Amino acid sequence: MAEAYERFRPGYPVQLFDMVMEYAAQPVRTALEIGAGTGKATRLFARQGVTVTATEPSGAMLAELRKHVPANVRTMQAAFEDLQPGERYGLVYAAAALHWTNPQNRWSRMAALLEPGGVFASFGGPIQLADPAVKEAVRVARSQFLASDEVPSPDGTPPENDMQWPGTELQRSRWFTDIQQSVIERRLVLSARDYIGHLSTISAYLVLPALEREHVFSRIMQVLPETVELAADITVHIARRHYER
Repeated sequence: MAEAYERFRPGYPVQLFDMVMEYAAQPVRTALEIGAGTGKATRLFARQGVTVTATEPSGAMLAELRKHVPANVRTMQAAFEDLQPGERYGLVYAAAALHWTNPQNRWSRMAALLEPGGVFASFGGPIQLADPAVKEAVRVARSQFLASDEVPSPDGTPPENDMQWPGTELQRSRWFTDIQQSVIERRLVLSARDYIGHLSTISAYLVLPALEREHVFSRIMQVLPETVELAADITVHIARRHYER
């Protein structure tokens, strides 16, 4: 699974780094990453000179991460809930991983890891087929096994709302201020086989029994063109820790 994540999950553009740094409005020298996976986002920040501490509960994911990151990356095998207050960072961020964290005391825990005035960032988003006809064909192909392969909003925010999760939670939190939501538009083109590889890293398919998963991938493969275009916009939420808290 770690190798599949590394091969099939897309990386992040420098535009994302620039957006976070512009918001910070001061040099960010240290960062803590929550749920680093194989280090797609780790590389973005570390290669720009930030000293990143990458935390990840999976030993296999961390082993894969260490193959690809520069020397200024420290690693720690730990879930977010296992992190103890102590060292504070100028930036704490999560790349398509925040929904795995426990909502209980999420933001007080997050604030405890940040310097006063430090920045929290969360970014990610669904990767969807751009062609409506192909998207519908895939929906029909998987329908016997899955009604949907999307991750629902963790707090039930409707998709039509202007502010999406986790911005909605941040707005209600006493620990954070100046919540901003932005979108980086992105389009990707994958071969049909690589698209199936990407689906193999999506939780909706991972929870299926192995035989069902093989059947649904086979059915989807049959309706795909040779290459597929994907809408892979990155939704970015950024907030600042209150100075006075």
